[in-house]
Amino acid sequence: MQLHEWLADDRRQDDTARSSGYPFGFMDDGAKKEIRRSILKAVAIPGYQVPYGSREMPIARGWGTGGLQITLALVVPDDILKVIDQGCDGSVNAVNIKKFVAKVAGVAVTTDTGEATIIQTRHRIPEERMTDRQILVLQVPYPEALREVEPSEMETRRMHAEADYSRMWLHLYEDIVNFGEITISYRYPVTVNGRYITDPSPIPRWDVPKLHMADTLFLFGAGREKRIYAIPPHTAVEPLEFEDHTFRTENFAGKTCARCGAADTFLDEVIDNIGGGRSYFCSDTGYCDKRSVTWNR
Repeated sequence: MQLHEWLADDRRQDDTARSSGYPFGFMDDGAKKEIRRSILKAVAIPGYQVPYGSREMPIARGWGTGGLQITLALVVPDDILKVIDQGCDGSVNAVNIKKFVAKVAGVAVTTDTGEATIIQTRHRIPEERMTDRQILVLQVPYPEALREVEPSEMETRRMHAEADYSRMWLHLYEDIVNFGEITISYRYPVTVNGRYITDPSPIPRWDVPKLHMADTLFLFGAGREKRIYAIPPHTAVEPLEFEDHTFRTENFAGKTCARCGAADTFLDEVIDNIGGGRSYFCSDTGYCDKRSVTWNR
């Protein structure tokens, strides 16, 4: 969906609301318009955290209310929705959010990344390359990348405004001094568009390179913290690194998915409690399903 289409979609949502007797997509039109305006500002200033009036949702805060509000503000009847939780289409969080959106918006749902127009996710980015006709909505528990080095919200606002990121660089340097490398395994801080240090949400390092110059619009929603931020298409996203300690992803060399044979995906380790054996499976279940059909023939 293109940015200029969002306002036109308001009319389609209003028509659906009048015919069904309740607001399309659960939230009232005023709430959806406010969130859309916040999204437009976030897109205009990549990586900047835009405050918004987070609404009460029929799920607990911390379980994806920020991502859900973005999805409900953007969804239109023609959309096809995919929801994943740590790559899995069948987890409790993913299934219930998908059922809720389908019930209040009447949209089709899918497990196929290629079919979806809106993908809401917790802690993963799909393995399949996404297009410019898709929006990826990430659920974010802690939007402030500087919280690790500064507890004061007022001070982190000042640091972002002045691009004063020395304490973050010092934090990474101390990590190297103490452990010989940067040990951050998820929420790896990135610089967006050469300006803001941004939290990419609790995705693994494996997914961080997918943010760089992507065709897809990435939207980040933190309901509890009341923040929305964005990484627009074709935007430079660079993980923080030193010349002698460069960014690296998780290493799965020599390991393959036991189900589909993939050797180039993020793998989950499964330990047999009886025999003690170890197996590896694709974290992205939708991608694994598509591959396994061909691989098992």
